[in-house]
Amino acid sequence: MADDGNFNLVKANLRQILLSSVMDSIDRQILRELQLDGRLANQDLAERVGLSPSPTLRRVRRLEEAGIIAAYQAVIDAGQLGLKVLAFVELTLGEHSTPTVEAVERSLVANESIIEAHMLAGDADYLVKVVVEDLEGFEHFIVHDIRAIPHLASVRSHFAFGTVKATAPVLPSTRPQRRRAAGRP
Repeated sequence: MADDGNFNLVKANLRQILLSSVMDSIDRQILRELQLDGRLANQDLAERVGLSPSPTLRRVRRLEEAGIIAAYQAVIDAGQLGLKVLAFVELTLGEHSTPTVEAVERSLVANESIIEAHMLAGDADYLVKVVVEDLEGFEHFIVHDIRAIPHLASVRSHFAFGTVKATAPVLPSTRPQRRRAAGRP
């Protein structure tokens, strides 16, 4: 008998695949509008996408249930909170055993100065986005937090002195995706 957790994961993945394959231009427009304004009232959203409120709400709920809409969040200006230093830090591990990777990822997730952490292909293993108050705070972060990570081979830091484009919404095309024939890229 299959593990219930694995069964639920497979079920959720199938639901998401089915939903994403039948998303139409209205679903894509709903996603665009909600990414631009996550506090948009259903009535206003319905007007913007050209539907009545009830079918709009059903579509939003379906997108939420499928995991396409994963969360609603506020975008915070870190500088207004006194977090003036933004850095990107590349981490390279000296060992890639499962226990080491799990310990590293627990450390990254638990650290409040790290606002994003990504696994990489290439020279570095992780790229983390860090916000701290000042350079002394960054030094403390490196010395006390990053150097405590097990089996760390190298650390490379990059400081942002300006932002050209902040976190931008993933705005899907309003055109339906073309289906590809089997075996064709």
